[in-house]
Amino acid sequence: LAPPRAKRKTSQEEARKERDPKFALPAVEDLDAFQRQAVELVKPSHGTTTLGFIFQGGVIVAVDSRASQGSYVSSQTVKKVIEINPYLLGTMAGGAADCQFWQRNLGVQCKAYELEHKRRISVRAASKLLANTLYGYKGMGLSMGTMIAGWDTSGPGLYYVDSEGQRTKGKVFSVGSGSLYAYGVLDEGYRWDLTPEDAVELGRRAIYHATFRDAVSGGTVSVYHITEQGWTKVRGDDSADLHDLYYPNGTQHPTTVLQEA
Repeated sequence: LAPPRAKRKTSQEEARKERDPKFALPAVEDLDAFQRQAVELVKPSHGTTTLGFIFQGGVIVAVDSRASQGSYVSSQTVKKVIEINPYLLGTMAGGAADCQFWQRNLGVQCKAYELEHKRRISVRAASKLLANTLYGYKGMGLSMGTMIAGWDTSGPGLYYVDSEGQRTKGKVFSVGSGSLYAYGVLDEGYRWDLTPEDAVELGRRAIYHATFRDAVSGGTVSVYHITEQGWTKVRGDDSADLHDLYYPNGTQHPTTVLQEA
């Protein structure tokens, strides 16, 4: 039989690394400046359009489904609404991986809260959990601009939360590269006393116009309606089909009229 292999002696430095594993820092003089340059170098170009608003019949959340990598359209079928629980939704704008991971992490925290306190978490508390989590990673390269929308014992709720830890309560939000176009439609058509049908149509039309004007927004226009009974997905329409629906005669489109003038 071969003799047992002698155990390699482990130095104190190696033992310390085994107990406390860390990433080696770059060998540069100014680490902060290096990190800022590195973040700018790998900072992705992205685009999306998401919106949410509260009205007398609940909360409307509408999104597109296009993902981009710079000028390249990488997907037309991204699900930009994260279903946190039956009464709570989150939207994605920014880095897809960052939004998906941290909002699913929020779902775990919400479930833990429910198990501990024997009641469903409020929209306000859920948005605060996400804001606290993201604030701990402030300046580390996350790219997120999300909305947390839902219904709890105090009624409908809508919050904007981003990767800097900012958290804002509101009644009307639009986030993403196409948000200015969506705001134009929302500012014109939003009223508190909208019927559910009109509110759904307003959300759908706002996203459609953003997809028409913004090159990195597009794909499917999805609309969710949140009530006291929970959320329901009510619409899912291709943006090209909506163009034909709203402008069956191409000469009626404002851009065509301007060109002819």
